[in-house]
Amino acid sequence: MPRFSYFGRPLKVMLDDYETQSEKLHKMLAAAGLGSRREMEELIASGAASINGQPAQVGDRIRPTDVVRIHGRVVHLPWRKTHPRVLMYHKPEGEIVSRDDPEGRPSVFDRLPRLKGQRWISVGRLDFNTEGLLVFTTHGELANRLSHPRYEVEREYAVRILGELDREQTDRLLSGIELNDGMARVDSIVPAGGEGANQWYRLVLREGRNREVRRLFEALGLTVSRLIRVRFGPIAMPPRLKRGMFQDLSDEEVRQLLDWCGLGQPAPADGRRSGQTARHGKEEQPYRPAPNPTAEAPTTKRPGRPPGKPRRR
Repeated sequence: MPRFSYFGRPLKVMLDDYETQSEKLHKMLAAAGLGSRREMEELIASGAASINGQPAQVGDRIRPTDVVRIHGRVVHLPWRKTHPRVLMYHKPEGEIVSRDDPEGRPSVFDRLPRLKGQRWISVGRLDFNTEGLLVFTTHGELANRLSHPRYEVEREYAVRILGELDREQTDRLLSGIELNDGMARVDSIVPAGGEGANQWYRLVLREGRNREVRRLFEALGLTVSRLIRVRFGPIAMPPRLKRGMFQDLSDEEVRQLLDWCGLGQPAPADGRRSGQTARHGKEEQPYRPAPNPTAEAPTTKRPGRPPGKPRRR
C-alpha cells in the first residue's frame, strides 16, 4: 500500500517534523504580532504567559502542539511561515496614534482593517497635528527594527514654515541644536518652493523624538504651519494615497522590506490580497516604494558619517 506524500515527502515524516520542531516562546509571540522580542521577554518575566497551563519562563521553547496563553487567553502562533502584513496609512491631522485616549480623540486604529488573532503595531508615531505616512505591521520585530533609535532609520518630511531659512539657520539644523531632551540635527534639507511667507522644505532625520521637527524650527524662532511625513526608511508614501486611506504592501515588497531590515524572507502567505488600497471599500493599484524618493534632488547634507553608518555614542 503506497504511503501518502506531499511533494515527494512522506506524510508521516512531515507530521513528525511538525510535532518535533520548536522555537523560543518570546520569538513566536513577537512573530504573532504581540510586540518586539524584548517586550515579549518582559511579558513572560512578568508571569503573564503560560505553556500548557504552567507558568512560562524566559528562554522556554515551545512546539506546535503546546497551548500558549497570555493573561489566560489562548494565543494562535504562526508556525507555518507566512508574510507579516505591512500597511501604509495616510494619517490626517486630528488623529492620535494611540488605542486609548482620555480626551476621546479619534484614533488611527479606528480606521485600520480588523485582524483575527493578531494586532496592528505602529512603526513610530506622528503627533496629533501632523499628517502623513504611518506604517503598521503585524510583525513585532520588524516594527522594532524600523523604529528603534539604535537602527537610525531615515524619516523624511515636507515642512511648511512662516518665513524662510537663511544660511546660518540651515547650518544650525545640519550641525545640531540643543533641545530639552538632547542634541538634535537633520541629515539633509532642501528648499521645496512656496509663495509669500509660506515656504516649503524637504528634510531628512534619523530619529523619532516627540515633536522633534517642530521643536527644531521653534529653536530658530520659526513656526511650522504644516508638517507631512512622506517617507519612512525605504517606504515612500504614494501620491495617490489620500488622507484617511490605507494600503497593504505586496508580498514582494514585504520580502524586500524584511531583507532590508535583515530579517530574512519567509515564504509567501496564501490567500492574502496584495497591494490593496482601501477607504470605504475603494481599491487602487499596488504601490512600489522607492528606496529614496529624493536621491536625484539637490540636497544640502550634513558632513560626516556616510548614510547608514551608526553614529558613535
